[in-house]
Amino acid sequence: MSSNRPARWLLLLHRLPTRPAYLRVKIWRRLQAVGAVPIKNTVYGLPAGPDAREDLSWLLREIQRGGGDGCLWEGQMLEGLNDTQLKAMFDEARNADYAAIVSEAQALIKRRNGAAMTRRRSLAGAIGRLRQRIEQVAAIDFFGAAGRRRAEAVVGELELRLSAAPKDRPAAAASQAAPKPPRGAVWVTRRDVRVDRIASAWLIRRFIDPRARFRFVEGDRHAPRRGELRFDMFDGEFTHEGDACTFEVLLRRFRLEAPGLLQIAEIVHDLDIKDAKYGRPESEGIGQVLNGIVLAQPDDKARLERGMALFDDLLAQCRRSGLGRRRGGPRKRA
Repeated sequence: MSSNRPARWLLLLHRLPTRPAYLRVKIWRRLQAVGAVPIKNTVYGLPAGPDAREDLSWLLREIQRGGGDGCLWEGQMLEGLNDTQLKAMFDEARNADYAAIVSEAQALIKRRNGAAMTRRRSLAGAIGRLRQRIEQVAAIDFFGAAGRRRAEAVVGELELRLSAAPKDRPAAAASQAAPKPPRGAVWVTRRDVRVDRIASAWLIRRFIDPRARFRFVEGDRHAPRRGELRFDMFDGEFTHEGDACTFEVLLRRFRLEAPGLLQIAEIVHDLDIKDAKYGRPESEGIGQVLNGIVLAQPDDKARLERGMALFDDLLAQCRRSGLGRRRGGPRKRA
């Protein structure tokens, strides 16, 4: 953030119904996952940017679907809170996230010292989850909170101990059919395509409609013409349903079960929804490559072209390594 230029912030103002009670927990978790901080009781903020706007727009839609209401504002802080104070609130929230990782890692070190955790695989899995949590927190650490250094150091100590643990082995699982997909449709989505829209376009072209053409429009809504199907748009034929991203909805509706697609769906879910539901270790790297494509290619058609090559290669790797099969379903969160 530049010191001489006021920052721009996105503010989500919302009101939730008293029932169902789970909706409050769900919305709170989603706000935590995207890195928003509470400014007032029902006002949450994020540094302004296209990713933040997309995250909060989907969240607002979910709130409205659940019977609540709200609005999204973008602007500068004029009085009361200033940019420095708001930045400190983000740093404080991320430092608390890093501190939770540190205490979990330290508990693992104690258990290792007490020889309660002897199996190499269970220790490697625990370290992998901690590493992934560091990356997830870093992705919403907008101003570089100091706590990351400590978290990296403690997890690094655990990694050193991994080499001393004895070795053990892995495991695996199965598949069904599909309704008739469209042929040569015009698939419409919003401009400035990112993770879910790039991945969904790839899935459409490769597995649903090989002659698909893509059209990009301004805004979140579009009245479809004849022969058009909308995806990842408000009121679209194929879009988010509950906590499922558009890629997962397409997969489910067309009953696509080709080897490798399930793993890709889990990676896309974690990158788009940001709830760490599946915890795939590949997600961070794929996310970085997709961010690079978005930064390097301002044109949506070029982004799709590059993204399709990426997902072709990812599918080949999933199939070759056997990682396309689910390993016991989504990871449960506490």
